[in-house]
Amino acid sequence: QVQLVESGGGLVQAGGSLRLSCAASGTFFSTYTMGWYRQAPGKQRELVATISVDSTNYADSVKGRFTISRDNTKKTVYLQMNSLAPEDTAVYYCNAARFGTYYWGKGTPVTVSI
Repeated sequence: QVQLVESGGGLVQAGGSLRLSCAASGTFFSTYTMGWYRQAPGKQRELVATISVDSTNYADSVKGRFTISRDNTKKTVYLQMNSLAPEDTAVYYCNAARFGTYYWGKGTPVTVSI
């Protein structure tokens, strides 16, 4: 069982930056593919970025602006978000995946104002 707790969301002006964190509990954290997803009002949840043991993957909409990273010793995954735009406004969810099993955090809201 894995529990995920996100933090770092908030209100930021367009062009600004935020750093999201996701702290995980449980064992074998380093073997999980960790991901960030987001869900804007009235829209479906979408992939933002994932990080596995040896690779990262980004949605086209965030490439060059967002960076996902992980610290396995702290069991934490981060999402550095730069050059934020109003269309990045959403609730951001942390995800842990391994062997077809998925865990989700409760989300942290990000609001980007003009």
